[in-house]
Order: sequence, then C-alpha cells, then structure tokens
Amino acid sequence: MRMKLVWLFGIVVLAFVGLGIRITVINASQGKQYSKQVLSQSQQKYDSRVIPFKRGDITDRNGVVLATSEKVYKVILDCKVVNTKEEYVEPTIKALVDVLGLDEETIREKLEDETTKSSQYQILQSNVSINQKKAFEDYTDVSSDEAKETLTKEEIAEHSNVKGVWFEEDYRRVYPLNSTASHLVGFTYTGNTADWGIEGYYSSTLNGVNGRQFGYYNSDDDVEQTIIDPVNGNSVQSTIDLNIQQVVEKYIDKFMTGMANGPRGEQGAANVGVVVANPKNGEILAMATDNPYDLNDPRDLTPYYSDEEIQEMKDNDDGTMLEALYGIWQNYCISDAFEPGSTVKPLTIGAALDADVVQPTDTFVCDGYQKFGDTMIRCSIYPRAHGTETLSDLIKHSCNDGLMQIGALLGPEEFLKYQKIFNFGSTTGIDLPGEATGILHSEENLSSGSTELASASFGQGYTCTMIQEIAAICSAINGGYYYQPHVVSKIMNEDGDVIKDIQPVVTKQTVSSDVSALIRQYMGAVMESDGTGAAAKVDGYSMGGKTGTAQKYPREDKKYLVSFIGFAPLDDPQVVVYVVVDEPNAESQADSLYAQYLYKGIMTEILPYLNIFQDEEVTDKPNAKMSYLEDLINQKVESTGQSDSTDDTATAAPPEDDSETTLNNKQESDGITDEEAAIQSGN
Repeated sequence: MRMKLVWLFGIVVLAFVGLGIRITVINASQGKQYSKQVLSQSQQKYDSRVIPFKRGDITDRNGVVLATSEKVYKVILDCKVVNTKEEYVEPTIKALVDVLGLDEETIREKLEDETTKSSQYQILQSNVSINQKKAFEDYTDVSSDEAKETLTKEEIAEHSNVKGVWFEEDYRRVYPLNSTASHLVGFTYTGNTADWGIEGYYSSTLNGVNGRQFGYYNSDDDVEQTIIDPVNGNSVQSTIDLNIQQVVEKYIDKFMTGMANGPRGEQGAANVGVVVANPKNGEILAMATDNPYDLNDPRDLTPYYSDEEIQEMKDNDDGTMLEALYGIWQNYCISDAFEPGSTVKPLTIGAALDADVVQPTDTFVCDGYQKFGDTMIRCSIYPRAHGTETLSDLIKHSCNDGLMQIGALLGPEEFLKYQKIFNFGSTTGIDLPGEATGILHSEENLSSGSTELASASFGQGYTCTMIQEIAAICSAINGGYYYQPHVVSKIMNEDGDVIKDIQPVVTKQTVSSDVSALIRQYMGAVMESDGTGAAAKVDGYSMGGKTGTAQKYPREDKKYLVSFIGFAPLDDPQVVVYVVVDEPNAESQADSLYAQYLYKGIMTEILPYLNIFQDEEVTDKPNAKMSYLEDLINQKVESTGQSDSTDDTATAAPPEDDSETTLNNKQESDGITDEEAAIQSGN
C-alpha cells in the first residue's frame, strides 16, 4: 500500500514538472501572441464598449414620474467565435431564433458574408429586456439543476455549443403616462438627444457622461483592465401638477368629441390650447392642446391621418411627413401667435391708468362705433350702443368703442411702450424650446388717429402667444409683478439631492399695485350676471375674467378665434386659467362661450383640489347658455361612447344673448406683417 502511494505521488510530481516545463516553453515562444489574443477578446467584450449613463428622470411637482430610462440590452454576435467550429453555428442560430425571436436569415447572412464573418461585434437586436436576456442565459446554462433534470444529453450538448453571443447594457427612454403632458415633456430621438419640451430644453442637464471599460498592457507586458464608471444624468422636477394636467386634458378631449362632426368638418376645433398658471410665482401648473401624441411612439401618424394619406406621404418623400410630424409635436401654447382679441383690454386700461392718462372716475360714451375718415370701426353690439360707461363697464361689456378712445389717449408712443412692458413682441423666456414672439406694429404704423392704433387697443392687428398673454395678465392682477414663466422647479442628482432650486424670477413691474387692484375689480365685474363672462362663473367662488373674440384673416371666411382668461379668488389670485379655441366647429363661431365652457369645467375641479375654498354664497342659479352647451356636449360624448358610428348631426350654436356674440370689425390685420390692416371703407 505504501509503495502504491509512493508511485502515485511520484507520478503527480512528474506531471506537475512536465506541465511547468510546457508552460515555460509556451510562454517563451508564444506568450505575447496569447496575451494579445486574451486582450483582444477582453477588449472586444469590454474595452471598446461604452458603459452608458442613465438619463435623468422628469417628474411632476409631486414626484410622479413623467419620463424615465429603463435598462435594456443589445444582442451582440461575435461571428469570429461562432465560426471557429462548425458545431457552434447551428446551435447558436437556433438559440437566437427560438429564445429571442431573431430573424434566422439575418443571422446566417452575418455569419457567412465576407465583410462580417470575421467580425467580433455585430448588433443583432436592440432594446432587449432583462427578462429576454435572462431567458437566453437560462437556455445556455447547462450546469443548473433544472437543466440537468429537464434536458437530454443531446440537448445539453447542443446548448453547450451556443457561443459568441453576449449582451451589452443600454438604456431606453420610456414615458409611463404615454400621451399625458406630451407637449410639455417632449421625447428623445435615438440615443439621448431631444429637441422638444422639457426633454429638449433640459437635455444637457438630463444627460450624463458615459463610462468605459478597457484593457491594456502594463510595463510587465501583463494584461490589465480599467473601468471608468459612468456619471448618470440629473433629474428635473417640473412645476406641472399631474392631477391638474389630467383635468385639463379631460375637458379638452370632451370638448373636441362633443363638437366633432359639426357644420365645419370632423374636428371639434382647428386648435385648442389651455394654460394654467400660478400668478404669484410664474409656475405653469398645466399646459395642453387638442392633439396629444404618444411619447413612446411619437412618429405614429395613424391617429391623425388615414392609411392612404400616410402612404402618400411615404411615397412622395418630399418632406410632407416630417412637416406633419412637426405639426403634431409643436406646442400650440408657446409656438403659435395669433390676434388675442378682447382678453388684452384689461392691459390697455391698466396701461392708461398707470400712465395717468385716465382716472378711475372717468367715463366714456359708446355710440356703437368710431369713424376714421371713411372707415367705420364698430363696437361688438353695433348698431346698438353701450352709452355712458365707466372703466369697469368697458371691461364688463367688452366695449370696443371705449377702448379705442383710451388707445387714442395713450397715443402711439405710450401704447407701444406698455405693449413692450407687458412683454408682447418678445419671448417670455419660458424654459421650453420653440417659443414664438408675435409681431407688433411699429410706432409709425400706430400714428395718432390711425385704424391700427384703434384696433390694437382691443387686441387686433398684432399677434401674441398664449404664454405671453397669460404672463401679462398674471402681472396685471398680482400687484404688477411680471414673473418669468417656468415649467421646472428643481434639478436633482441621481441620489435625489437638490443641486439647484429654481426660484421665481421677477423681471419687471408692469403696473402699480393700486392699478393692479383696479384691474382685478374690473375683471370681477365681467363675471357678474350681466357681464360677458357670466357663463364661466363657478358658483360659490369670487373670480375675475375676460372674454375674447377675434375675427381671423381673411375676413371674408368669417372664421374666429375665441378665448377666455380668468382667475380666482378675486382679491388674492391663486390660479389663472387661459383657454383658446381656434375655429370652434359651429355655424356661428364668434362666441367666447366655447372657451368659457372649458374654463368653467376646469376651474370647477381644480379649485377644490388646490384647497381654494368658496368665498361667496352658493346660488345654484344655472346660466342658460352654458347649460345648453354643457348638455349638448354631454349628449354627444355619451352617444360617442355608446357607439362607434359617426354622428353626422350638425352642432347647433348656443342661444344668443348680448355678450360679444358678433364681431363685424374688419380692421384687424392678419398678424403676419405690420402692413396696413385690411379695412373695407364705409364698413
């Protein structure tokens, strides 16, 4: 027994001696070759591969995630390894096809093509989930107990021959709420680039720095590896309140459905925009339009165009499809300029009071029109007249005649000065890409006694954006302070620590606090039972507002953009809502009731949510016009929900009253140039 152990020990020693000699010979003769081969494989799998950073999240003000990045993988095929042995080819192809669902023809082409068969890096698939990756790894793991119990010897041999496949980490941008707040959030293109919404404006903040993992020879000719970890991007917390955003989008969708298939086509309106803001700090609480798109599939045109139209765009290849996509991605609330109409009347009167050209006790006589040579510019109720009116009455009844007189008292220089003080003609500086400026008349065009000055006094003949209008009105009612509107409040690192707290920025004072108090009072009169905004009043709440009706160019088409801007409570504004309805689908478009419908519905829900309590007696007295429109829309929405059939019945106009239902003025410019307004003499 002892002799056997001695012989066994001797054999083991001789084996180790022989192995040592063999290793020494190989290292001396081929050591560098093998080191380079190991390094090459290491670099192939690690060194030349970037370790991607994780792009930061976008959340609402309460931390609800609006955009995030989830880890995914790229499937990499090392053709050189697979082709080293014939028995590797078929098992590897089979595994990729059966487990990951990849295309067999594509894999074979990469393995056989002269340009790729020796490649060690061919991307077969991107955006592979962690579950798919794990399924593939389980398939190739023949050492597990489960594999030993369930697989035959032949299957174990086959799975063992799956070679040359590995997974490279990557991230995919996802939007958990799909189309919610789409124009505010924006989306990323391939990779981490973005041009739209918060994604675009804060792209460099959200992006981090990629890491790397690579190998190299040290001074002793040994292979080493170094890892530089990625730096993940920062996250941004927006000022958006998801609950308010969803309320806004709900009412827009309800309006578009209720007004669809009317006398002017299928769409409920050409455009609808709503902005909700906090007048005390410039925070945007919600912003939405009528054409939200799926952020997870932003190039999907099927909700907006027929299959035939989409195919025609593809066939033409003339940029029509890209133009259509830009039209969907563009944020109407900041990028489209239009003639605002009567919603700017409080600003004109505020300017006149601040410039001391009118006094709170002044009165004006409305006889229904003003004449400029042979040209007549009518008030909204012509051939009737408002008679003698105070400043409050001018706002309450939306009197064009009185506003033209105030514009004349201001004169071209002062009028243009206050337009610029209220930031018309310039960007507001909101932290979103694509903001337009609108176009103002020059001082020469606004000469004293001109139709341009007269029409500009009540919001015609120049253009602005929704964000310009709401920012200006906020300053007029909050004590005179112009806050730069913004949609992001905090920037945080990947650990959740706040690295930048974005404070409200006051850029100027537009009017005095005394004038601001008067403007609130005048706008409050609009909501009284005989005011133009009575239909928008939310019972039990004090509030102020202003209607707007602007005839679009060309005038002969008789198309209108109607709007409403309002706030609550009256004496201490906490929230402002601005609604624009461009070309409502109704026989008679010239009624701001369509915008008031949206305002009232939104305010009814968000005021209690914001803990703004009722400060007036509840009257339970419905407004006839609003009740009519609400019933009409509700019936249409209900019928649409019950059936997929198209309702071809015409949408009726609401009952008429005296509140700014007709605007026959023809002096408004098209808002594109500063040329002379289109005026028909004698009208």
